Amino acid sequence: MKALADTNIFLAVALSEPEKERIIELTAGYEILSPEILPYEIGNALTAMVKRKRLSPEEAEETFQYTQQVPVRLVRPDIAESLKLANRFNIYAYDAYFLQCARKFGLPIITLDKTMRTVASEMSITALE
Repeated sequence: MKALADTNIFLAVALSEPEKERIIELTAGYEILSPEILPYEIGNALTAMVKRKRLSPEEAEETFQYTQQVPVRLVRPDIAESLKLANRFNIYAYDAYFLQCARKFGLPIITLDKTMRTVASEMSITALE
């Protein structure tokens, strides 16, 4: 089985957030895919955490290295199609890349983002919860 994972899933596991154990349970036995923008999104989120003083620069770098050890197959989103989705649902293109890939590959999505789960439902994409 395969599933598409959002950036927040990788960060929640790497940072030992309260959702970590549930995420591990949900994804057990799944091959995880994500758009090829994933490492860039992780880096951006980590620098935001440093700016907000939630992490030190060293912790951010260690967390990034940890996320790079998680087995994930990166796939290419269709940017033009993603922009259509972003405009249709009034979401960011970065979120649309995940949804577009889930639809393209016929995969359920796992995300902690309520808006993304709502849009996934409207697109008939199953959200693992």
